[in-house]
Amino acid sequence: MIKVRALNKAFGGLRAVRDLSFEALPRCVTSIIGPNGAGKSTAFNLIAGTLQPDSGTVELDGRDITGRAPFALARLGVARSFQITNLFFGLSTFENVRLACQSLERRSSYLVRLDRLARPQACARAILAEFGLQERANELVGNLSHGDQRRVEIAVCMALRPRLLMLDEPTQGMSPSETAEFDALIKSLTGRATILLIEHDVDLVMSLSDHVIVMHQGEKLFEGTPDRVRASPLVREAYLGVDHAAV
Repeated sequence: MIKVRALNKAFGGLRAVRDLSFEALPRCVTSIIGPNGAGKSTAFNLIAGTLQPDSGTVELDGRDITGRAPFALARLGVARSFQITNLFFGLSTFENVRLACQSLERRSSYLVRLDRLARPQACARAILAEFGLQERANELVGNLSHGDQRRVEIAVCMALRPRLLMLDEPTQGMSPSETAEFDALIKSLTGRATILLIEHDVDLVMSLSDHVIVMHQGEKLFEGTPDRVRASPLVREAYLGVDHAAV
């Protein structure tokens, strides 16, 4: 689904990403892990169109999307979340999801009164039910718990019917119980979209992932299945720690 080839990005004298290459297979979970400053978020933003690469290419299902703007990628089936929750906090849960559903409507319907757009409303209700958010439908998103806000953000992403779902540290700030719920949520989505994940919770990564990319100092240090990553002395020494052999 995604092919990254020799991707490079520098900020002044700092080479944040160096010759990064990997593939994310369709309908699988591919995770990018590494210590702070490894270049994970920069790589993510290069793929998502938030940053322009200095060199290299990104392909989506065989199509060159290098440097495409985020809105253009959304039309091609790419949806993403952010490290800091990015929602309309002054709108209700229902309105946030309905806006995402409404974006799929034809432009000819943009000036139609909202109460006459039956399809986006039905879409929003169905997604709220799927994500267990019916009871929060009329609450302002700004009043929800952090875990529920994250759930709303994923619901908004899925309302776009993405082929590629990009999640940037989605469990940041979550409690252990919220993280466990998120684990189950992502597993329920794996048959519907290819998932590209950045996450610091190594146990969650090993539970969710089909393939893991390990970055260190802007470069790909190692890649493989969770079992291979666990077993790699190179990874344990550079990232997991020499005493983390049981991961």
